[in-house]
Amino acid sequence: MPDTSDQDSAISFGPFRLFAKSRLLERDGAPLHLGGRALDILIFLAERAGEVVDKRELIKRVWSDVNVDEGSLRFHITTLRKALGDAGEASRYVVNVPGRGYCFAAPLLRAAAAQSRTGAPVASPHALPSPLARMIGRDDAVEKIAAELAQHRFVTVVGPGGIGKTSVALAVAHRELGAFGGQVWFVDFGALTDARLIPGTIAAALGLTVNSEDPIPGLLTFLRSRRTLLVFDSCEHILDDLAPLAERIVQEASALHVLATSRESFRTEGERVHRLFPLDCPPERDGLGIADILAYPASQLFVERIAESLGDFELSEEDAPLVAEICRRLDGIALAIELAAGRVNAYGIAGTASLLDNRFSLLWRGRRTAIPRHQTLSAALAWSYDLLPAAESATLRGLSVFVGPFTLEAALAVASSQGIGESEAVEAISNLLSKSLIATSPAERRLRYRLLDTTRAFAGGKLAEHGEAPRVARAHAEYFRDLLRDIALKSSGLQSAGGFLPYADHLPNVRAALSWSFSDGGDRTLGVDLAASAAQFFLELTLLTECLRWTQQALAASDTGTLDSRQEMTLQAALGVSVMFTQGNTEAVRAAFTRSLQLARELEDLHWQLWLLRGLHIYLTRVGDFHGALGTGADGESVARKLNDPAAALNVEWMLGVAHHLIGNQDKAVRFCESAMVHNPGSQRLNIGHLGYDDRIVALVALARGLWLTGRPDRAIEAARYTVREAEQLEQPLTLGISLIWTIYVFLWVGDWANAEILIERLIDHSARHFLGPYHAVGIGQKGELMLRRGDLAGGIEHLRRSQATLYATRHRIMTTVFATALAEGLVAQNQPADALRMIDEAIAEVPDHGESFDMPEMLRVKGDILARSGHASEAESWLRKSLDLSRRQSALGWELRGAISLGRAWQQAGRRDDARTLLAPLVARYQEGLKTRDLVTARELLDTLN
Repeated sequence: MPDTSDQDSAISFGPFRLFAKSRLLERDGAPLHLGGRALDILIFLAERAGEVVDKRELIKRVWSDVNVDEGSLRFHITTLRKALGDAGEASRYVVNVPGRGYCFAAPLLRAAAAQSRTGAPVASPHALPSPLARMIGRDDAVEKIAAELAQHRFVTVVGPGGIGKTSVALAVAHRELGAFGGQVWFVDFGALTDARLIPGTIAAALGLTVNSEDPIPGLLTFLRSRRTLLVFDSCEHILDDLAPLAERIVQEASALHVLATSRESFRTEGERVHRLFPLDCPPERDGLGIADILAYPASQLFVERIAESLGDFELSEEDAPLVAEICRRLDGIALAIELAAGRVNAYGIAGTASLLDNRFSLLWRGRRTAIPRHQTLSAALAWSYDLLPAAESATLRGLSVFVGPFTLEAALAVASSQGIGESEAVEAISNLLSKSLIATSPAERRLRYRLLDTTRAFAGGKLAEHGEAPRVARAHAEYFRDLLRDIALKSSGLQSAGGFLPYADHLPNVRAALSWSFSDGGDRTLGVDLAASAAQFFLELTLLTECLRWTQQALAASDTGTLDSRQEMTLQAALGVSVMFTQGNTEAVRAAFTRSLQLARELEDLHWQLWLLRGLHIYLTRVGDFHGALGTGADGESVARKLNDPAAALNVEWMLGVAHHLIGNQDKAVRFCESAMVHNPGSQRLNIGHLGYDDRIVALVALARGLWLTGRPDRAIEAARYTVREAEQLEQPLTLGISLIWTIYVFLWVGDWANAEILIERLIDHSARHFLGPYHAVGIGQKGELMLRRGDLAGGIEHLRRSQATLYATRHRIMTTVFATALAEGLVAQNQPADALRMIDEAIAEVPDHGESFDMPEMLRVKGDILARSGHASEAESWLRKSLDLSRRQSALGWELRGAISLGRAWQQAGRRDDARTLLAPLVARYQEGLKTRDLVTARELLDTLN
């Protein structure tokens, strides 16, 4: 048997193996008989594969002892070709180069692992690394890339480090093995540091012997000869040299296809870029269960990698939201998710989630078999960072100061602080985007950029290492101070630019800038300025808790610094609004509004005066000072006349209408508020969102209630539904809360329990979600009132008492008398007339201004009912007559009908049926609508019994 040791390694090409020293040629493992001269020609050409061998040199080598002519050479070449089955021009192993000689053009594999005929395994001719056993969330990408590759021939998979580009490319390559007849070759450029070795690296991967200084001609000769797929992996660091070669070989080898992976595209002719996006993550939404969370590929990958290391692992309901959070925090980057999953064995899921903020998470190690740059997140990011030119690396460091999305203008402001010019920074940002180190973030108005959290953490570390962090943080804070100030100015004219809502995506950066400004290493003077600029931003976004936090910090910090009048005016106003809606109607609210209004008058700023009067107006209504609210509206009239602004006048008109409704002047209230059904002054400076609520919605609420009170139930229901719809469109939590609170009573008054319950439950959920404590207490009280109406006396009373405790603590007096009235009705129904009478007397005593309020007629009626049930008929009649008289003065037909029903029943029991009928019948006759509402049905039933 021939010697087939390492000294006689096989040269493999196609289905053949050639053992030169043993002078043996095999085809598919079986010996192939070939004449001696033909075998000599094959061995000599194979040794110089890819080169053109001169005919005379070939004759001299093969016939060294004999003189022959070229005819003999051509005869043996023909014999060799026939033995190799070389019939078609496109598939020849031995190529004739006219006028020069012959070239062996087949790809050769010389590998120690493919040495013998003794049964040892032979390397696969395509030499592809093994694919992942199971790849998650990338099936669609593999399908699309394969289709693109078939159509375009040159496809680059682009994405940030660790996203899974190589895994996807390998999956495509293995899928395409059959289509390319096994001629799929993997070229890993990751470890290549000398770009001059690119052609040789490709040739070596193809199994071609490089016997010349320039292997490109031989490489092209081979690639032209067959349908081939080359997979170029990790190309980003050699693109300047690889791109021209890739473009050339794709153009000159028509059967060649190239699939590349890189963190940026080649930018060559004919290239098709497939950007690989992160794995889909569960959204940040309440109520997602395990099945919902595991429907997302990022979560599936995380859980599967945990199971691989922990064996039997089952995700719990408690841990499922944490898994969703981890995947979101890691931006769906496959490598980051795998590394985090590897920590669960040591720290648990909750512990791993808590460690994500720790910079050492960048150093978590992954599989030992992974290439070095994929063993830690830091290594993966350093691979890209180290390839950047100085301007780009400095720009990336500066961008780490941003939290969430940022604009090009913001990025340029930060870059300027690092000494980078605008044109240079624009170019750097464009390049960082193409290198997958910056991502784009969807935005309606214009393009936003963002850094993935892992990239931001890495670049932030580099920023600190370079000592640039304080300078960059200052530039960041100054930019957002100026931006918010400019937005406020743009929104200050009669043609409002839309206020702050279109800029809501800047919120994370505003928070970060404020945090730095008030930190030990920050600048408190800048912080005060920024807080003043951001105050209305927070109010318009209804972030009241944050507004309170930063305004308090700014006002406290100003004790040691300089605070100008306008800054203090802005901060005091924001303080008043945020305290009022989060902590209740304390004296601190009145003090803040009063001080701010004083400063606005000193500054002679009429717009701010009217804005503050509106704030003071809502405060006075909430504490039950309805006449004070009416006086504030009158002050607003005077300011609006000076402004000569129709929109401002309309807002003042609504302020007056709301005050009249609460005092009990229902005809005036309806007249002042009717315009809210058709007018919406959205172009005026008084941006309603700055107070957190919409004046028009409050006017619509007063209108809906006034319509019921004045005897128009159907129109009241229509206005109530319209009010809630309009409030929903504004997407302002306070406004929606107000619309729900007050329109609920329209449905309670007409007896529509089902719709009342829907709105009450919505209010309770809405107020809890937005931390609106007093509103939540109101919702609990309204739920109690509904329970009483449905006969659940114990449950209703318990809810009402709980609500009252909170409302008294927060001085939300506008509702306390309403709930006290309902509670008194519940107590008397429980046969506790003494407690009921005490409760209603306390409620009546609460009302200042000689008892003028919208609900006083109802309180008087309830007191009369309590006295009637207690056997005090004469006294009961006196109080019921007072209720009727006040209802008539208030033009409140709704209350008058209820009072008449109560008095009619009392007279019925006393045998005064005619008096009861005479009292009740004309009131029922005045109603032209709402005939099926609860009170009218009750009144007609009573009339029937009286008849």
